[in-house]
Amino acid sequence: MERVDLLPQPAGDDAAHSDDVTARADACAAAPLLNCLLREVARPLPREDADGWSVYRLPGVDRLLRVRGTRRPADPEVRTRGGWHRLDHSGLVKLVAEELTRHTGRSNHELPAEMADSRDAVAALLAARTRATPPDDLYLRSEQSLVTGHPHHPAPKARGGAPAAAWLPYAPEAYARFPVVLLGLREDEVMEEGDTTALDALGQAPPGYRLLPAHPWQLDLTARELAPAFADGRLIRLGTTGFPLWPTAAIRTLYTPEHDLFLKFSLDVRITNDIRRLWRHDLLKLRRTDEAAARAFARSPHGAAWLGDRGYRTARFAFEELAVLVRDGFTGRLLPGATPLLAAGLVEGFEGSPPGRALDPAAWWEAYLRAVVPPALSAFADHGVVLEAHLQNTLVAVDSDGLPVQALFRDAEGVKLLPDVERAAGWERLVYCLVVNHLIELAEALAERHPGLDPWPAVRHELARHERQDLPEVTALLSAPTLPGKTNLLLRWTGADGADARYRPLPNPLATGDRAEHRQAPGAGSRGPARSGGISP
Repeated sequence: MERVDLLPQPAGDDAAHSDDVTARADACAAAPLLNCLLREVARPLPREDADGWSVYRLPGVDRLLRVRGTRRPADPEVRTRGGWHRLDHSGLVKLVAEELTRHTGRSNHELPAEMADSRDAVAALLAARTRATPPDDLYLRSEQSLVTGHPHHPAPKARGGAPAAAWLPYAPEAYARFPVVLLGLREDEVMEEGDTTALDALGQAPPGYRLLPAHPWQLDLTARELAPAFADGRLIRLGTTGFPLWPTAAIRTLYTPEHDLFLKFSLDVRITNDIRRLWRHDLLKLRRTDEAAARAFARSPHGAAWLGDRGYRTARFAFEELAVLVRDGFTGRLLPGATPLLAAGLVEGFEGSPPGRALDPAAWWEAYLRAVVPPALSAFADHGVVLEAHLQNTLVAVDSDGLPVQALFRDAEGVKLLPDVERAAGWERLVYCLVVNHLIELAEALAERHPGLDPWPAVRHELARHERQDLPEVTALLSAPTLPGKTNLLLRWTGADGADARYRPLPNPLATGDRAEHRQAPGAGSRGPARSGGISP
């Protein structure tokens, strides 16, 4: 099948370019790992070096670590007998592993390898981007901008340890686009639920078969398992789509502009915390969850929209491996003339991103909050729907001037319903996804790009507008000293399931009065109670 060649080619004696990629890859990979270490384990010392270094104690190895910067920590150095010693990424991984082994009393050989894999993947992506052309479409550019990725995960770009040749052709961060494989699935082996008719428009299946699109990377990963089905005719190959699909930030979810349709596939690769299969238990509850979310957004007074997961189709003998989920596109949901953008892309930045334009940052931020916050709170208060409203599941549509006018939410797999989960657990999940993972990240990015902007009064004002009898949690949120921060580093180190979220208290920047700096509040790395709320990054 056709592939877009994004692999870095030999650059001759261009040592300077190689050194630059190495340094940038180390910095991109170190920042989220440091964020995890400083949030979950390290203990900040109440001082800052004269040159702007922030100093922390690592309690397990009883050593001092210092970094520059706060939102994206950089230039890690560890204190030795001879003074401060600079750590490259491999040195940082070694230090983290030593610290966690002593901190938890458990060893882990898998996660350090993932950290190294993530760093190497970043290097491959950086090299590939210099030879690839970003999409002209601003929406697609926002989806394909996440070179650093999840800002609080130790290995956000790991690709299962596979060589770059196996995954770069399908990497959104490398501006990939590719056709998907079309399979014929024998009719007596078809399992589906919901509306899957859009799949039949992607090609033509012969009599006795139904069309089943497949991600080419997943077919490579499951070739041995599926070989008997191809041999006995339960599966046949029908070629590929005559058009490319674009991988979104989720990697396994692809968008076809020609059909204005999203397709979400299983992918047997660990990405952040989980193997990214469409699991049977999630698919079986999909219709109920999606319908509840759709009702919450029907005739939304806030103009927000839900991109529904209409249904799925798969094979009886490979239920999870070959599952494909059909998700709504933008037609009939997006306001006329508006352009959708991925919220995570706004944080990481990309060419043409509205926050980078010569806009009034305060007015832009207020418009953003008006678009995003009310529908998420209303879904919870009025419909018992707990959105997974983090940065990768939220799209914000902007008008021709770049001003936010609408929010669109997606991914029924991450939605929880009351009373399936207790209200307190549902609220904690919403606060983590919407406030900690989403608003805090974007607020800090805006403040960094626009010195002098204080983003928190606008957030407090928007939340305060929703203090009402049926949502008393907002009042408590505005005065609480801490917020729940997910501990992805400890989660992965201890081998916990990705859905078994554990939290540590973080300083609440929404609380009025004197506030410690968000990242360096004393006690942020102390051992606190672990709670489970089922949050995916």
